[in-house]
Amino acid sequence: MIVQLNRSESHRTSTPTATDLPLAGLTRHPAGPVVAIFGHPGRVAGLTAHLPAGWTTRQPRDLDDLRPEEIVLFARAAPAEVTTARAVLPRQARIVALVDEDAPAELVAELLTAGADACVRGGQPAILASHLVACRRRQLSERWAPLAAELAKS
Repeated sequence: MIVQLNRSESHRTSTPTATDLPLAGLTRHPAGPVVAIFGHPGRVAGLTAHLPAGWTTRQPRDLDDLRPEEIVLFARAAPAEVTTARAVLPRQARIVALVDEDAPAELVAELLTAGADACVRGGQPAILASHLVACRRRQLSERWAPLAAELAKS
């Protein structure tokens, strides 16, 4: 987040108070949320078209290739994968499991018990995208919860 202390209405590019500073190259990671997808990319075809502007997707090599702020999506998830991911990823990481439309309720329950934050049936891109956005909102709200608790004490 950029905080602008001394706002200037002049339109001079790249001045200390300009609002159009070139940010490309200053950060190593994308500015918006990232969805790290494990599994066959065909299972989530069309997802990027339904994600909000600024969101990106990528396919990491393995769990060690993940960043804490990413949302992890397992296409055709198995409970063992979710259990392993939950054990090694930071608490703030969000895990979404995608299962077949006709997956049994027992599998959904196993995935949620294993640590998935959401389990989505079928994989329609718009529905999957809405679950990912909801996970991001929860992720952001938890980031500010300790601050709200401290402010309530004072």
